[in-house]
Amino acid sequence: MEQPIAMTGSEPEETPVLDLVLYPHRSLTPQGFLVLMGVIAGLSFTIGLVFFLLGAWPIVGFLGLDVAVIYLAFRLNYRAARAYETIRLSGNALEVVKIDARGRRRRYVMPSAWLRVDVEQRPRRASRLTLRSRGRGLEIGAFLGQEEKDGLANVLRDGLRRAALPPHLSIPEPN
Repeated sequence: MEQPIAMTGSEPEETPVLDLVLYPHRSLTPQGFLVLMGVIAGLSFTIGLVFFLLGAWPIVGFLGLDVAVIYLAFRLNYRAARAYETIRLSGNALEVVKIDARGRRRRYVMPSAWLRVDVEQRPRRASRLTLRSRGRGLEIGAFLGQEEKDGLANVLRDGLRRAALPPHLSIPEPN
């Protein structure tokens, strides 16, 4: 396993070439969650009532437990969605800040001149988007889908090309 790129004391320049924030995708909104939980609770109540009337009252407890477990699973999933990553590229450095679901921050700064962006395709597993510098690597965007990783890799490569140019030369921004 590769060693992650160590944090250094150098700061990226003030004017960034790229300034990105990556969030995990969540397709269910909080309102959708309430609707879904209402439907699940309603169905469980109806089925539980039928079993109760048939004399199989212990089933009601198990149906209630099912609703509680589904609720807990969604709450844990939403808590994990609080994690995000910021990527800031300046002329001489790339800074990655990873904030986990508990709010803990890990900061990595890498010189942009030595930086390489790799997307590793792995059979039957999710690909990996890795920033490599001087024999070390840092995986970013682990929560992104394949197309999003490919797009981010292209944006980062383009940003690295623009960051390497002298200030008086510039590449036009893509539309």
